Amino acid sequence: MASIPTYRWRFAPDGLATRRQLRALGLRPGGQDVAAQVERPRRRRDPLVAYLYSIEQAKPVRPMTPAKWAALAKANAARRICPECRRDAGYVIAPSLGMCTPCAYPEEQRAA
Repeated sequence: MASIPTYRWRFAPDGLATRRQLRALGLRPGGQDVAAQVERPRRRRDPLVAYLYSIEQAKPVRPMTPAKWAALAKANAARRICPECRRDAGYVIAPSLGMCTPCAYPEEQRAA
């Protein structure tokens, strides 16, 4: 297995970018292999590693279709519905509670 070039933090050559940097440019890796990696040293732990991709070989991000927008809206709406009272909470329900705040903390317990 061939090793990939490794650069120190902030010393990567121009023309290479991480996934996040590609996304900020409106690009995606597009199936290309990792071109290099950047290592950021940390004290008493293994270094952080970020993979780099060629900007020239990157492809544009696929646009969202109306069906994808609808599916995303439906998924986000489902996160707002309380499973106890079946009402829209008006906010995303915390997974730690699993239900809206009024159902998790009824009035009887607050007064006591």
